[in-house]
Amino acid sequence: MPDEQEAEPAFGLSTKTAAEEGSGFRFAAIGALLIVVLFAGYGLGRLNNGTGGTGTPAAATTLTTPSASPFDESQPHVHGTAGPITASGGGAPVGGLSLSGGGLTLTPFSTVFEAGVRQRLEFTINGPGGAPVTTFAVVHDKPLHLIVARRDLTGFQHLHPVMAADGTWSVDLAFAEPGVYRMFADFTAQVGGAQVASTLGSDLTVPGNYIPITAPDPVRAATTDGFQVGYEGTPTTESTQPLLMTVTDAAGRPVTLEPYLGAFGHLVVLRQGDLGYVHVHPETQLVDGRIKFWLAAPSPGTYRMFLDFQVAGKVSTAAWTVVVS
Repeated sequence: MPDEQEAEPAFGLSTKTAAEEGSGFRFAAIGALLIVVLFAGYGLGRLNNGTGGTGTPAAATTLTTPSASPFDESQPHVHGTAGPITASGGGAPVGGLSLSGGGLTLTPFSTVFEAGVRQRLEFTINGPGGAPVTTFAVVHDKPLHLIVARRDLTGFQHLHPVMAADGTWSVDLAFAEPGVYRMFADFTAQVGGAQVASTLGSDLTVPGNYIPITAPDPVRAATTDGFQVGYEGTPTTESTQPLLMTVTDAAGRPVTLEPYLGAFGHLVVLRQGDLGYVHVHPETQLVDGRIKFWLAAPSPGTYRMFLDFQVAGKVSTAAWTVVVS
């Protein structure tokens, strides 16, 4: 007599025991539940990337993902484009002239602040569907760099807001003097499965007696926090030129530069008038102790260059006026 478990069922009818049938039902139920969860996750993922809907994404899908940088970190590069700096002309691309671009929109919650009072700035980066984007690539150790400067090119700040699960960025900052300031949100967002590098800008108003400050004359040396900082090189619009930044102590002795946010220096260039924004990163290695950047000026005009660097764990900022003819 053949074994009962090996017998073929007659007319397609099952000969399984009651226990086996109960086990099969449980497996089928689990499989159906997994399918439902997968489809639900797919729908939430589309909302999370800003491709549809305007509601707040669920907390489970709003975690910032430290995805790979879109920039070739082995080459000097300019934010706002994923390509390396080349020797060809045409000038560096400028950002921050608009609060919207590439399907993304910078939305500050408030744009009026009080002078001399530390307050919280909050904003979102909204996607094409209107929902806040919550996934950003980590570029130079941060998912978003925030630059703030007054329209007369004073009051420079380089900050790093923190993002909440719902896509709201926030940072505490203080404006020393009244005036109109510009905020630049510099980031690479993950939208619809693609990385979008962008710099968006918006004005912030600090009411009061605004007295604009004339930009200092062009010089190649600056003093900040007890350091002497100078540069060699002349930016032009016709070709990309090297800029070599040297940092010494008050006595002119070399100092040990430390990496800050993944680089030995960060150079922000702001154009007088419209505050066109360029953020440049240097070569990965120092050249005889100096920081080497490559820059093609976006256009003729007057600029302020701001260099962030770190010595003994402290970040300092040097600034120069540059006139490009």
